[in-house]
Amino acid sequence: MKRILITGALGQIGSELTLKLRDIYGSDNVIATDIKKNDSEAAGSGPFETVDVTDLNQMVETAKKYKVDTVMHLAALLSATAEAKPVFAWNLNMGGLLNGLETARELNAQFFTPSSIGAFGPSTPKDNTPQDTIMRPSTMYGVNKVAGELLADYYHQKYGVDTRGLRFPGLISHVALPGGGTTDYAVEIYYEAVKNGRYTSYIDKGTYMDMMYMPDALHAIIDLMEADSAKLIHRNSFNVTAMSFDPEEIASSIAKYVPGFEISYHVDPARQKIADSWPNSIDATAAKEEWGFKFEYDLDRMTKEMIEKLRQKL
Repeated sequence: MKRILITGALGQIGSELTLKLRDIYGSDNVIATDIKKNDSEAAGSGPFETVDVTDLNQMVETAKKYKVDTVMHLAALLSATAEAKPVFAWNLNMGGLLNGLETARELNAQFFTPSSIGAFGPSTPKDNTPQDTIMRPSTMYGVNKVAGELLADYYHQKYGVDTRGLRFPGLISHVALPGGGTTDYAVEIYYEAVKNGRYTSYIDKGTYMDMMYMPDALHAIIDLMEADSAKLIHRNSFNVTAMSFDPEEIASSIAKYVPGFEISYHVDPARQKIADSWPNSIDATAAKEEWGFKFEYDLDRMTKEMIEKLRQKL
């Protein structure tokens, strides 16, 4: 990677990945794009272009303008929002992905896009979910992710595009607020702990989902993109995870740093249904063996840092 175009650069992953890549590769070599500009550091610390990912010509021309050799396509509608707007989600998620792949093909560029544990479904093995398994999701977001993995594989096999991806679990960050995902409670709970000392969870007790702290997710993206292509068997997409917990366990972790913290429940049936269709835990062996995936943060280490950072921020 030398010159990198990022779509959805002002979203939850993009806002931090943009800054991380600029630290590594230089500010001028990382071109942030999104549907509209804001006053964030990601938008102001280097090149920024307003790009609609459903407009192929706009994407290709922007990529050519900056002579990019890598396209990181992050623009997408997340699980809960996609379920509320399924047709819009299909058009944005799949149309945008196809345009991103076409842009990479046109410029002979490396390509990355994230998949998700949402690609799994109710019939997928729930515990220690394998890399290669049944994938029959019951949400539009999941359908998009499965189709996206297959489409990226197709572009690698048919056109030789160097496509790569990760199946992310829920991502937790103190920088950017989440944007309509089922696992968002695991971010919101920290904000409410610092502000109010209590949280009402829309996900029910006993619901386990895989999670990862954002610094580990960013390192995983970069490590995968820098990995030797010849060693990659799966490409699109690798299971990655750092921890699996339910709301009670994250509440217990928070209580160590916020004495008296309380959790209560008001379950959202729509998001609970999505959560129930996902694995309890997943197996990241393929990522470890093929490109050396590793993580640094467990639940308590993440909680300690989240509370410290949010106390400074809020």
